[in-house]
Amino acid sequence: MRTHTLAVHGGYDPEEQTGATATPIFQTISYAYRSAEELAEVFAGTAPGYIYTRIANPTTYALERRLTQLEDGIGSLVCSSGMAAITCILAGLLHAGDHILSAAGIFGGTVSLFKNTFGRFGVETTLVDAGDTEQFAKNIRKNTRLIFIETIGNPRMDVPDIPAIAEIAHQAGIPLVVDNTLTTPVLIRPKDWGADIVVHSTTKFINGHGNSIGGVIIDTGNFSWEEGPFKDIRTLAEKAGELAFLGHLRNLIYRDLGCCASAFNSFLTLTSLETLPGRMERHCANAALLAEYFGKHPKVRWVNYPGLPSSQFHGRVQKLFGGHGGGLLTFGLASREAAFKFINATKLAQNLANLGDAKTLVIHPSSTIFHEFPLDEQKAMGVTEDMVRVSVGIEDFDDIESDFAQALGQT
Repeated sequence: MRTHTLAVHGGYDPEEQTGATATPIFQTISYAYRSAEELAEVFAGTAPGYIYTRIANPTTYALERRLTQLEDGIGSLVCSSGMAAITCILAGLLHAGDHILSAAGIFGGTVSLFKNTFGRFGVETTLVDAGDTEQFAKNIRKNTRLIFIETIGNPRMDVPDIPAIAEIAHQAGIPLVVDNTLTTPVLIRPKDWGADIVVHSTTKFINGHGNSIGGVIIDTGNFSWEEGPFKDIRTLAEKAGELAFLGHLRNLIYRDLGCCASAFNSFLTLTSLETLPGRMERHCANAALLAEYFGKHPKVRWVNYPGLPSSQFHGRVQKLFGGHGGGLLTFGLASREAAFKFINATKLAQNLANLGDAKTLVIHPSSTIFHEFPLDEQKAMGVTEDMVRVSVGIEDFDDIESDFAQALGQT
């Protein structure tokens, strides 16, 4: 099945259950077995079955299967949030003294996780310019255990050369982790360009309705866990083969950290997935029109959208995303004060800390999601005080334009 069809039908067969066309919500903690022997076999892994929703749940498993199919992976693990998903990956791969090599212009929460949280446990992180591929090759160390990038940097809006960076990672014998949140499998399957692990905050475009937080880890099958520098996963691979990494996460890291998704949130995300392809087309079309509008407006000092022909990343957008620049953009006004005035004057757009919603959203990144970083560090991550970030919704574009026109008139 192709993408639009998978989004509707993937991961669930009504005949496996009761015939219900909507995936049932298995709102349960645990699962009963007829005999002690049967449950012991499930715990030992010699028989299939569910044990405890903290480890697996049938509703969540249907979502995992659908997302696996959409990303053409070998398996996936749905988590309680995008941050939980990234945390699981790091906890599953890293030890004290290891090194992360990451793109710099990515979500501030991810940078904080790398530097502040995992830094407490002796893990070092180097941030490099995602647009300069050579920086990845120059900053690989003997103790580097993964490279992390976003398909489109949030909020820097840069587009890394995924296949070239994948080659650098594989020459070093380490996995490339790609955050596909901003583009989704509708625009790109990172696996096709060499990615080993794909991660999403399903909270964003995949859910798209602002009603459930979630995340997912997808193993693409590109990385050989039998040969990597991860001793515990290599050992497990002797029994689990290509599913060793996901088995390592589910039966140890995911289980122990307790970052499982609720069955109800999985149900909401499954429902939302059915409209993802159509929504992404609309997000991208509206964002392209808005970027053009901002580019011509006298009060807008600059606009950053990789889908614009003037963007240095336009060629990569054509190659990797089929010409679609995504649904997120940033633009600059005269000052921080002007940015605040613009946000305060919007009527249709909502001012909140999220993106990928069906509704158009605005935020001032410097004073909100990046507020804990000093201004010089913000600048290195692509954040400036004059910046407004817009997550472009699926409303009629004329209404979006009218709202922003009157708001700009008040700056």
